Amino acid sequence: MDSDATQILNRTAEFPEYGDSTPEWESEVRSRLSGAVERFVGPLDELLQRDANEGDTRMIVTDFLTEGLGFNKYAELTTEYRTKGESVDYGITLESELFAFIEVKPCSTELDARNLRQAKLHADAEGIAWVVLTNGRVWQVHHVGDGEDGTGLVVDVDLLAEAPLHKRVDALFPLTREALAHGRLEELRAWRAALEPEPLAEVLRSDPVASAIRAEVRRRTGHVGHLGDLDEVVHALTEGVIARRLQSEE
Repeated sequence: MDSDATQILNRTAEFPEYGDSTPEWESEVRSRLSGAVERFVGPLDELLQRDANEGDTRMIVTDFLTEGLGFNKYAELTTEYRTKGESVDYGITLESELFAFIEVKPCSTELDARNLRQAKLHADAEGIAWVVLTNGRVWQVHHVGDGEDGTGLVVDVDLLAEAPLHKRVDALFPLTREALAHGRLEELRAWRAALEPEPLAEVLRSDPVASAIRAEVRRRTGHVGHLGDLDEVVHALTEGVIARRLQSEE
């Protein structure tokens, strides 16, 4: 069995809602992205070995944006995008709308908050919610939102990491042009936001989760249940588990 087929099987085993196969468009995009990551490993290694400058890094970033992530070089990527007298390395346009800025750093530069700060200022000024940071090797996607209303880091993948190829592809997949069109990056952003302590605490207190916990506690204790036992579960979660955990982190 070839590697692409194995990757698809790995994904469908983990995400059974897709049934026996992933959507055809997704299989094609993952296959293209997988091939691109494999092809770019060698050139990325060479850039790192000679400590290439930002200009050389931009060339490989442009190639990967088109060959791997599927963006149209002429219609959807604008280099040196002008923002009120200054510029960012790239602007991504989707359906004639500015979607994100890309800030490129030399391949040997570690990506950090300082790299994000300037790009975020440009994004705020233009009213866009997404910033991509990359040094060719590491790709980060940040949701900066509107002002302070941002989720933060949504995608973070190292193309040269020792992780299996299909995991690197899966991590980068939401940034592909096709996945963006299908709303996958926004869905991932919503997932990340839902795992923050406050919204997750709300999930734990919800009726479906509390009912499942009640059923499991009944099974373990042999108790048949009594009136108000669901309220007791919610109270125990709220006061005994969630509150204590939050207090311990303060």
